Amino acid sequence: MNALPTLSAAEITTDRLRLRKAHAADIDGLIELQTDPQVRAHLGGPRPRSAVEQYFEANGISSVADKPGTYVIADKESDRCVGTLVLDRRSADLPGHVTEEGGELELGYLLRRGSWGAGLAFEAASAVLRAAAGELPDQPVLLVTQTANERSLKLATRLGFQRVGTFVAYDAEQTLAVADLHSHG
Repeated sequence: MNALPTLSAAEITTDRLRLRKAHAADIDGLIELQTDPQVRAHLGGPRPRSAVEQYFEANGISSVADKPGTYVIADKESDRCVGTLVLDRRSADLPGHVTEEGGELELGYLLRRGSWGAGLAFEAASAVLRAAAGELPDQPVLLVTQTANERSLKLATRLGFQRVGTFVAYDAEQTLAVADLHSHG
């Protein structure tokens, strides 16, 4: 299967944020995102710190930096990593699709706990969706989140996503929401 295009922009800036490729200085923030019990509460729980460190030692920062549509969300002034955002294709092997062939764009994001509640996820996601709308043909964009994650569901609604169904994955009910890419243009 040919890889469908995702967002090619290497950097996107907003009033408060710089969405950019990961670099070595981000490693502590990236480890924190994978090991923080509250950040990972609706994502299967925290990963063991040793396993996350081993992953980065084996694969390097390029494992998250080089993929198109994958960004570190950094504070614009300090350049400190506050989270990650990915706009990529949802594997046809996974449950939760709105097209028969699968492979739709899927938006995902994680913020460090100290950055919650300031509207940063909305700002970052809106900017990425606008950039993608300017670059790609109109198509559905998916957002999948654990139904118990009320904060994420509220953010999805603010971003213009409509709930289209639920399914069970990772031993929990997941909500599938969809928006048209060009509704963000």
